[in-house]
Amino acid sequence: MSFTQLEPYLPLHVVDRGKGVAVAVIDYGPEFDLLWVVAMDDGGEIWCVPNPQVRMQANWSMGRRAAPATGSGKIAKLPVAATV
Repeated sequence: MSFTQLEPYLPLHVVDRGKGVAVAVIDYGPEFDLLWVVAMDDGGEIWCVPNPQVRMQANWSMGRRAAPATGSGKIAKLPVAATV
């Protein structure tokens, strides 16, 4: 497991939550998604967000368009094991 504090912070868009800044990244290893520690612009909450739900914010000079409000960032639900 590694915890990396980001300096400078990265402006991100979290699918279904809005804009924020990533202050750190948590990596639990190859079997897990990266977790982005994001301070949200609206409300100031801090969330650990799985990698598939994180997008870079728009940047006109880099040619990066705005992230969709919803989209392919959804994590597929895993099948639940049957219990007997």
